[in-house]
Amino acid sequence: MPDNSARRWWALVAIAASVLVVGLDLTVLNLALPTISGDLHASTSDLQWVSDAYSLVLAAAMLPAGLLGDRFGRKKVLLIALVVFGVSSAMCAYAGGIGELIAARAVLGIGAAAIFPLSFAVIPVLFAPEERQKAIALMASATFISFPIGPIVGGYLLDNFWWGSVFLINVPVVVLALIAVAFLLPESRSERRPSVDVLGVVLSSAGLAGLTYGFIRAGQDGWTDPGALATIAAGAVVLAILVAWERWLTRRYAEDDGAPRGGGFRGIRPLIELRLFRSAGFTWGTTLATLVSFAMFGIFFAMPLYFQEVRGVNAMGSGLRLLPMIGGMVIGMIGGTRLASPRKGTEGRPPRGPRSNAKVLVTVGFTLMAVTLGVGASTTVSSGTGFAAAWFAVFGLGLGLAMPQTMNAALSALSAERSGSGSALISALRQVGATIGVAVLGTVLDSVYRSHLAVTHLPAAVAATAKGSVVEGVGIAHRLGSAALLDSARSAFVAGLDAMLWVCAGVALLSAILAVIFLPRRADGMGEAVPAGDTGAAAVGETGAERAELEV
Repeated sequence: MPDNSARRWWALVAIAASVLVVGLDLTVLNLALPTISGDLHASTSDLQWVSDAYSLVLAAAMLPAGLLGDRFGRKKVLLIALVVFGVSSAMCAYAGGIGELIAARAVLGIGAAAIFPLSFAVIPVLFAPEERQKAIALMASATFISFPIGPIVGGYLLDNFWWGSVFLINVPVVVLALIAVAFLLPESRSERRPSVDVLGVVLSSAGLAGLTYGFIRAGQDGWTDPGALATIAAGAVVLAILVAWERWLTRRYAEDDGAPRGGGFRGIRPLIELRLFRSAGFTWGTTLATLVSFAMFGIFFAMPLYFQEVRGVNAMGSGLRLLPMIGGMVIGMIGGTRLASPRKGTEGRPPRGPRSNAKVLVTVGFTLMAVTLGVGASTTVSSGTGFAAAWFAVFGLGLGLAMPQTMNAALSALSAERSGSGSALISALRQVGATIGVAVLGTVLDSVYRSHLAVTHLPAAVAATAKGSVVEGVGIAHRLGSAALLDSARSAFVAGLDAMLWVCAGVALLSAILAVIFLPRRADGMGEAVPAGDTGAAAVGETGAERAELEV
């Protein structure tokens, strides 16, 4: 058996494999939807719910999952989540009808909702500040590698097996992760186990689900859709009520010193630690990590469509063309981690400060992303693979510099006592931010595509279908044998792609400016942003109970 230090890293590798599987599931689903539609006789609305059921449950369950990890043990909850994810993946693979598949996807969201936050929650508990950046870089790599690997793996499976194989591939990886987590990951939990904030769980789940569904619907049906706007408004109101409730409960919990006395709401620990937002590292680290999703959207969503529908390559080929970005990202992560790590002392002297700091690395990273996205916005119908590979690689370099540092800034503000619920809050905010980004940027892409597509010579029904997406436009052009429509669909999509990449570049540039102004040069020490005396929480850092368990 390896020593404790080696065990920690092998445990993290196992968790990273779990995150990779979750990411793969998201990327391969879109490839399988056309086949699922034919085999299960699913409508367009049915296919939307296959995706939306997962997203809604994921958003609603993240905060409760983090709380359960703090209360009952992060290892225990993570193991249960892996079992749920593995079983529901098999249920998806062998679903006999579209209703069964939608239900299985919803259960899959429950498992993913715990895997995402708890995978980061163990980092503040297991790793000292000087090791944490390497751990975060490993976890971030697992997330981003899934985007190009997904189309490669999914394309191979769909070419050689039935559509259920894209879900079934999750099972063996989950089994390996279960074994590794069970034997290598030490248990950790909060020292105090107060009553659960049930009302906070209900309000957060309803508010996040409502907000998420509203933005999904707005992206699909337009920003003037009354149902979408009403759902967004309702979700925002519920979340405002949640904030007011959590503020009141935080004051009550502090007055009681966390002790479960009497009846009523006494002794109930708040679901959300609002005082975390007093930490500039947590607030701006989380904000900038969320804005990364906006910057990435143009590459991970629109560029595969460009390769497949405009350049005519298959799904596997589009995944291969994204690999240069992964190479750049790995270089950025390794280089950024070394620059941000303390330098070794010489001749018996103590370690010296790092060569660079989070503010500089994040700013440089976002600046690189902004420049390369601007270059990418000059993409044409005939742009070669080498052009895309070059700016993908530099974009990946910027991503590798910025992303681990933003996550480290956010995670460093968490104490081991509340790492589960704190990481869940970070994950929930990023999930909602990503949903908003998909809706907003997707609207930019679609609106420009529709306005540039020439369909005046087509019947109204056919024209409306062609305007639905570039996939429909190219498909109709092939069926009609219309070279003019094919050229128009491809040119219109590239115009929308370029407009969207300019928006992504603007978001990245704004993020660089925000990093310069607001991001601290050094990450907050673990828990420093939330003094124990303020909330009645147990001592900041590893509690005695946690330390004893970690040494087992």
